[in-house]
Amino acid sequence: MLFTTNFLTQVFPNTKGVVNDSLPIKEVTTDSRKKGDKSLFIPLKGENFDGHDFIKDAFNNGAVATIWERNKELPAFLPTDFPVYYVEDSLQALQALAHEYRKVVNPIVIGVTGSNGKTTTKDLIGTVMQTTYKTFRTKGNFNNHIGLPLTILSMEADTEVLVLEMGMNHFGEIELLSNIAKPDYAVITNIGESHIEYLGSRQGIAQAKLEIMAGLKKGGLLFIDGDEPLLDNLHDKENIKTIGFKDGNDHVIKDFDMTVSSSLFTLNDTPFRLQMLGKHNVKNASMAIEIAIRLQVPIEKIKRSLVNLELTGMRFEIIQGINGVTIINDAYNASPTSMKASIEIVKQMQSYQRKVLILGDMFEMGEHSKRLHRTVAEAITDEVDYVFTIGQDSKEITDELAKQQLQVHGQHFTSKEALVNEIQAFLDKGTVILLKASRGMKFESLIEQLVD
Repeated sequence: MLFTTNFLTQVFPNTKGVVNDSLPIKEVTTDSRKKGDKSLFIPLKGENFDGHDFIKDAFNNGAVATIWERNKELPAFLPTDFPVYYVEDSLQALQALAHEYRKVVNPIVIGVTGSNGKTTTKDLIGTVMQTTYKTFRTKGNFNNHIGLPLTILSMEADTEVLVLEMGMNHFGEIELLSNIAKPDYAVITNIGESHIEYLGSRQGIAQAKLEIMAGLKKGGLLFIDGDEPLLDNLHDKENIKTIGFKDGNDHVIKDFDMTVSSSLFTLNDTPFRLQMLGKHNVKNASMAIEIAIRLQVPIEKIKRSLVNLELTGMRFEIIQGINGVTIINDAYNASPTSMKASIEIVKQMQSYQRKVLILGDMFEMGEHSKRLHRTVAEAITDEVDYVFTIGQDSKEITDELAKQQLQVHGQHFTSKEALVNEIQAFLDKGTVILLKASRGMKFESLIEQLVD
């Protein structure tokens, strides 16, 4: 049980008739099609639908109470003792309910935002925290103005640590999420180019990410990438801690090295092994470590958790493919920053005779798209053997590559079928193939043809 109708009456006192205050609510849903068990239905409105129209479906699927906008007509079929809570705006009601429930449960809240690495960092923090605390975290990337409140309203009442991913496209969105969640700790993974179409510049992106401080609790801490020049002015702030490879950070990462499947590094003179590859992932893990230390998670538990990770799929997932070829599936999302970071990892994988990059379009780059695609070529050196691009603006990568005097073979494709045919010759144990693109490129259809 999440709460009873008594709690709902306290939050939304304007009700229909006499409400049974002891009725248990086991879940909150906005989806009338979902089978529920004693659920509260919150009807939201979209461009082409209105959830109020589907109250009968919600009722038939187990809803025992509903939020209801007062200007909407209430259907006659509802029983007289069915609890109805009248509000002006159902979305705002969802957000207000989440905020109040968070106060009642009162877990340690950790908010995570950033251009890249949000989901990975959320998973890292969650994996470390669950060694010591009852922990709940955002499922998938349920991280917007609807997903975050629903995540809060999905945690059990005895949750001790809540890890929330916070996504955004526009100014003001992170501020809203932060004020709903009221984090004790906040993390900005990095400042990249994602959503530059709406925010205008990396400076604008930095400004939008820093909105996470809006709801930060008094005495709370924000952890940032201390190697990011755009955040240099924050290094001396009392409630901000910097993490990075450069001297001068509050917490300096040292002794970085990579094996075939893990990264080695030292933080605060303590050695760690991370079952992920790349400096950017080591930074993300270091954020998790520093928060865990402050919450008194034993170091040995932290160490063990970093080699037994539970990560959301399609984020630098290493798969064995046809004829033993190594496939790196990093095709959930992409920006120039994350694409270059993935390429850097492949360049360091010395045990392979042949390194192949399959790169697709990066979305939401707006008018900057062609230029930002071209910048990816900066990361490609002779340590890479083949670069295959597919899509529209990804052609800028191979075009830019052709201008450089490198031994790298670059080729652009307009169809996945032609690309798959070309790649057949590279499917052997000595080859590693990176697939990186925005989710909308649907690279999973490519990967299916490269795996047994």
